[in-house]
Amino acid sequence: MTTTHAVLGATGQQGGATARALLAAGVAVRALVRDRASGPARALADAGAELVPADLTDQESLRAAFSGVDGVFAMTTSFTPRGTEGETADGVRIADAAVAAGVPHLVYSSVGGAERHTGIPHFESKRRVEEHIEGLDLPATFVRPVFFMENLSPSTEDGATVLRLPLPADVPVQMIAVEDIGRAAAAVLLDPSRVPDGAVEIAGDEVTGEQAAEVLGGRYEALPVAVLDDPDLRAMFTWFAEARPAYRGDLARTRELDPQVRDLAAWAATRPAT
Repeated sequence: MTTTHAVLGATGQQGGATARALLAAGVAVRALVRDRASGPARALADAGAELVPADLTDQESLRAAFSGVDGVFAMTTSFTPRGTEGETADGVRIADAAVAAGVPHLVYSSVGGAERHTGIPHFESKRRVEEHIEGLDLPATFVRPVFFMENLSPSTEDGATVLRLPLPADVPVQMIAVEDIGRAAAAVLLDPSRVPDGAVEIAGDEVTGEQAAEVLGGRYEALPVAVLDDPDLRAMFTWFAEARPAYRGDLARTRELDPQVRDLAAWAATRPAT
């Protein structure tokens, strides 16, 4: 039986990865986009996705875009001028539109630790979205990814690779590649019973800053969290250092959902050269 799944943020990181994973599985994808003429949107169309315009701030456009689909992948972000309040409002609007459209199942990509009252602003805004979804008559699964490997940005200085993070060198942090988030989310969309408790924290590896630098072929320099201008990011890196453990991703469950899940070394071997 042919199924169709709507993917929000299809031209972004997580949404794009989820759309590609669904298309690779032979599933019809309705990619919700702001600009059908953009390069990423055209690439999705060339891969077989149906492009549908939708506006996160317009619930009726979302309801129309969700009409008749078998499932929806959604994610939200606080890193816009509207901040965490805007993120929560977007998530509430998405969920309400899914109910209005009679969506059979929603996969919401949140964040590892969202349910643990961390106090980190962009974790709390995602948790408020989760709580709203929990109060609706809407079958849903929360996929909670940990730190993105793509956020590691080593620099080259005098021919040497240097990785700097506002994190003590010996503190382990769980990480996952964006493509693996997409494959795990697609697996849940196609078979929600694979996450019977309705939520899964996903991770591909757990490494310290020093270990990450070694994998990336360089040295590590720990920075004080005070170098971060953004209080949200300061709170997150403080949590990394103090929670011990911070993230609690289920690496075994992640591998069940995504047998191709990569550790940091495998991801680093395929990342574009910088």
